[in-house]
Amino acid sequence: MTLDRIAGAIRPGGAAYYAALAAHRLGLRVGLVTSCGPDFPEAAFPDDVAVVKVDAARTTIFEHSRSPAGRVLRLVARAGDLDADDLPAPWRQAPLALLCPVAGEVDPLLAACFADGSLGVLPQGWMREREPEGTIAPRLWEDATLVLPHTQLLVVSEEDVAPFGGAALEWFQRVPVAAVTRGARGGTLFVNGEAYDVAPDPAVERDATGAGDVFAAVLLVEYHRWADPWEAAAAAACAAAASVEGLGATTLPDQGALDARLAAYRARLGG
Repeated sequence: MTLDRIAGAIRPGGAAYYAALAAHRLGLRVGLVTSCGPDFPEAAFPDDVAVVKVDAARTTIFEHSRSPAGRVLRLVARAGDLDADDLPAPWRQAPLALLCPVAGEVDPLLAACFADGSLGVLPQGWMREREPEGTIAPRLWEDATLVLPHTQLLVVSEEDVAPFGGAALEWFQRVPVAAVTRGARGGTLFVNGEAYDVAPDPAVERDATGAGDVFAAVLLVEYHRWADPWEAAAAAACAAAASVEGLGATTLPDQGALDARLAAYRARLGG
């Protein structure tokens, strides 16, 4: 989890934050292992989301800004590392798990802890390095070979993989399902290495922060629910579109709202 500084405001964020809330809104029992400081607001999660915290002096803080080339991130503070010892033993039996590093804080060996579950991975935090003064720059995902053998679902943004096209294509060949999110242009779904377009669900964008994380969580949940990657990707596109229509996590859909939006999406695309 993070605290995000955006346009002068500070609010909760991070891939794990958005993914956990998206899954909770769909009715799942959610547990979250994270590291944060006393500066993270306790009221950020509903009471029935179980949170295991590794204490840190400060929560990971990112400062968001824009440049002509796109989004610019600056790492202001970083919480502690997470490894297998931080994972409660019963949680290793979870049917679904999602690894969400944001600043290289998640031990890649955690991927091996969910032998009986479906593991999703958002590797963006393993694909960042901190330059002088905290600016985030891309780096190659060096530990992919440790994580991918345990992974059923991989989700990256086009921004993540743009500098590493060849390597990314190899990653997509090594997992059953993968996706590249492309913002308002939808995305690309890879099923057993074959690429398919995912049409966007139109939205009036107010705040796109976390949309890719919502897409990943819903893709994992709906794929587990239906065993149909194309149907799951359509649902994920609809959930991500709903998420950008409000600030932060305020417009995440529940299952009923998602099903209604998905029905309209199918009708618009002719099935």
